[in-house]
Amino acid sequence: MKIRRALIVGAGPGISTSFARKLAARGVKLALASRSVDKLSEIAAETGAITIPCDASQAESVEAAFATVDSELGGVDLVLFNASMASRGPLLEQDPAQVEQALRITCFGGFLVAQAAVRRMAAQGHGKLFFTGASASVKGYPRSAPFAMGKFGLRGLAQSVAREFGPAGIHVAHFVIDGGVRSDVRPGRQDSAENPDALLDPDAIADTYVATMDQPRSAWSLEVELRPWVEKF
Repeated sequence: MKIRRALIVGAGPGISTSFARKLAARGVKLALASRSVDKLSEIAAETGAITIPCDASQAESVEAAFATVDSELGGVDLVLFNASMASRGPLLEQDPAQVEQALRITCFGGFLVAQAAVRRMAAQGHGKLFFTGASASVKGYPRSAPFAMGKFGLRGLAQSVAREFGPAGIHVAHFVIDGGVRSDVRPGRQDSAENPDALLDPDAIADTYVATMDQPRSAWSLEVELRPWVEKF
């Protein structure tokens, strides 16, 4: 099944930008959704993507984003949920309101996007629904309970949706990004001469997303783990 139209929710620098470039190189029509679309101007101009303001934690905002995709792209064949929010710190010092917001974005937002995407994909009999996970999807670290809660929940969502809608022709895949991702803009996310391969290359991650996208339906992956070869696990 050829991917002709794609939506990335939680788009920004890094993984989603690299994936957008690779999709655009294949002639895929793109929509990039984010709470702040100003940061998307450069990649949108490069890829010809439309940009959509979207707060993934709000049902009305997600539905409006998909309605825009319907009208501007004529539907969607692939959706990547890439949104997340981390609330880190000692458990006893966590602000409940901030924790709730982190869960709404990281996990509940995944549910809202999955529901909107699957409704459309089931009607057309095909589609790809991808979720970006993290080390926290499978390991709860100290001082990071809200992020683990959100990512564990997102992983469970992916498993459930895959089992329910795989037989309907929808390929669901969850990617465990087990390590830091290299970035030109985030402090501390650049390779060092002493340890040049300590971080994941976002372009290499995007290559794996594309390879998973191309899988024949007789051998779909549900979960893919990616980590640098020097990472302990």
